[in-house]
Amino acid sequence: MLQEGTCAPDFTLPDKDGIPVSLSDFKGKKVVLYFYPKDNTPGCTRQAQAFAAAHAEFSAKNAVVIGISKDSAASHQKFAQKYALPFVLLSDPGLSAIQAYGVWQEKKLYGKTTMGVVRTTFLIDEEGIIEKVMEKVKPDSNAADVLALL
Repeated sequence: MLQEGTCAPDFTLPDKDGIPVSLSDFKGKKVVLYFYPKDNTPGCTRQAQAFAAAHAEFSAKNAVVIGISKDSAASHQKFAQKYALPFVLLSDPGLSAIQAYGVWQEKKLYGKTTMGVVRTTFLIDEEGIIEKVMEKVKPDSNAADVLALL
């Protein structure tokens, strides 16, 4: 897992429309980079809806929200349309950014151990430095917690 005060690894991944988006595209803005396990699951949906509801507040603070999962761009497109998500969703099926940020980890569910994305949020400053690492965040309060930091 990356540490606060270190440079956030740049990446280029396709958005819901298949258009390449890089972290470096957002230099000069705060970036709320959140990694989540899967589109259209209960926790991930609540988390996305909370970020969507606070979208104007993030914009007013010169911050952009970017969600990353290993779902396909097509899955992201359906997810964004279904819940009117106004922020960037990036597809990382090859796990390049997910592994670079250290959020691909062992998870235990019903006594079974699997590998998966651990719900984590990074607050990145205008120069690309990680200001805050929020591990094992709660879907319902994540957006409000990040707003409080801003």
